[in-house]
Amino acid sequence: MRAIGIILAGGSSHRMKELSKKRAIAAMPIAGSYRSIDFALSSMTNSHVQKVAVFTQYNAGSLNEHLSSSKWWDFGRKQGGLFVFTPAVTSDNNYWYRGTADAIYQNLSFLKNSHEPYVIIASGDGVYKLDFNKVLEYHIQKKADITVVCKKMEPGEEVERYGIVKMDSEDRIEEFEEKPVVARSNVVSCGIYVIRRRQLIELIEKSAEEDRHDFVRDILIRYRSLKRIYGYHMTDYWRNIATVNDYFRTNMDFLKPEIRDYFLHQYPDVYSRVDDLPPAKYNPGSNVSNSLVSAGCIINGIVEDSVLFKKVFIGSNCYIRNSIILNDVYIGDNVHIENCIVESRGTVRANARYGSEDGIRVVVETNDRYII
Repeated sequence: MRAIGIILAGGSSHRMKELSKKRAIAAMPIAGSYRSIDFALSSMTNSHVQKVAVFTQYNAGSLNEHLSSSKWWDFGRKQGGLFVFTPAVTSDNNYWYRGTADAIYQNLSFLKNSHEPYVIIASGDGVYKLDFNKVLEYHIQKKADITVVCKKMEPGEEVERYGIVKMDSEDRIEEFEEKPVVARSNVVSCGIYVIRRRQLIELIEKSAEEDRHDFVRDILIRYRSLKRIYGYHMTDYWRNIATVNDYFRTNMDFLKPEIRDYFLHQYPDVYSRVDDLPPAKYNPGSNVSNSLVSAGCIINGIVEDSVLFKKVFIGSNCYIRNSIILNDVYIGDNVHIENCIVESRGTVRANARYGSEDGIRVVVETNDRYII
């Protein structure tokens, strides 16, 4: 592969509410056993991108722990590898990353010390599988300066929270609006870009000189009329998880057989860090239907249309429906949970009842698990 990879994974989002207080968005658990960043990393390694940098910043503890070994994504090579960059105070700079372009600028030596002619930039909060080789071939064929991976969204989607693009008949981007009040197109940017390495260095250095720090606003939008910027249409599954509702819907999509088969059974695979846990245990009296149950779970009650992450304990006479239970949650006896996301490492005491008729409720419980 003639490209290196950059994954922007330092962001936070107030639209994730309590879920973003513990972790970066790129570290959000997905589909029982994965993290959001796994999908970008897996697409990189499946496309034979051998050298990948991950830029982390906000609440990076669990994300850095997840990335502590590159072997899970097969980046443990003598040439290339997985590099994790966090903000650092130097003699020339004492700022944290002030934007996506600034994050690249503060780690510009990674680009300058590389030899591959192209760079693939991706965000860490997307759920998808993508062959970057096809995107690079398209980029070269179009003789583009920058290629933006785009997705045509279904009617009714809240596209205003994305970057909206309009293209001409040859797929050259004519308009690019970041999070407009009123969207004039249903084609959105997926936050994935291909650009020549030397040109990226030039644009980033120029932006830094002018005290500009955002890649989308200060490079893509600013240069859309001066550079040849093209859109590459993604036709397979893609979803961004920057809001509670989208995070919930993304996990619930994995209960659909076709989505589950696409990600979990079809080549190429999605990789993640593996924990040594026993298989899920279903005790007498348990009843599970149309749900994802991860390793280490112990089920005593009823679970319907839900996603249970690792090491979840469900007590007797419990009823869990249309909900997401994150890692290491203990749920006592006689608990009713519906239309909720239960935060990780929580303890829900016996006889509790949680539900919501107006959207999805985030449940954060910090009760003592063992009461003497």
